[in-house]
Amino acid sequence: MKIDLNCDLGESAGNDEAIMPYITSANIACGFHAGDADVMSATVKLAKQYGVNVGAHPSWNDRQNFGRHEMDASPEETEVLVLQQIEMLALITKAEGVALTHVKPHGALYNQAVNDRGLADAIARAAKSFSVDLILVGLAGSRLCEAGLEAGIKVAGEGFPDRAYNSDGRLMSRSQPGALIESPEEIAKNALKLVRDGILFGGKNVSVDTLCLHGDNIRAAENAKLLRETLTKNGIEVVGLKK
Repeated sequence: MKIDLNCDLGESAGNDEAIMPYITSANIACGFHAGDADVMSATVKLAKQYGVNVGAHPSWNDRQNFGRHEMDASPEETEVLVLQQIEMLALITKAEGVALTHVKPHGALYNQAVNDRGLADAIARAAKSFSVDLILVGLAGSRLCEAGLEAGIKVAGEGFPDRAYNSDGRLMSRSQPGALIESPEEIAKNALKLVRDGILFGGKNVSVDTLCLHGDNIRAAENAKLLRETLTKNGIEVVGLKK
């Protein structure tokens, strides 16, 4: 079995360099919820140093709320917003001689696109308009993955070992008790289950292509190290997404 291990980085959480050796894909904030040109550049350089895939991590223009406040925008406005952020990061990756592998929305934009097909289609169009070779990362089984496939681009269904799920396969709201899993051992256990069993989403069993760890978790580096070791120990090969 194989799995990609990704992490949301470039968010000035102070963990990036400690996390990078253990992951295979980095989702880099594009300045709208966190980061700026200098942070993006430093994070891309770190990813290049460790041979980690680089992806854009666009969000709503909501720095005040770290991109976690739901917003209402037209599909046209959303497409422009996402494409703008992909292009911002791409300028930096080009300067560093690094390929842009994937796109993964952040926070509320990601969660809204789980159910909102119009929003999901807009994100998929933005990714495809930049490059048909970009991989769109979305919650496994979600509208976002459906939109990417129908747009004719590759998708990667994502699982979250450090988050709790609702019974329908969607992520539990961060405002709910127990939504965030803190124990590294429990996170590693959840990761194995996600890789082996997939997710029951909308009554269907959906496989997972990539696992996400949140870089703003205070134990993110510890989580990443233990998770990588646990996966390898259990015969699961950790490899980056392939275009």
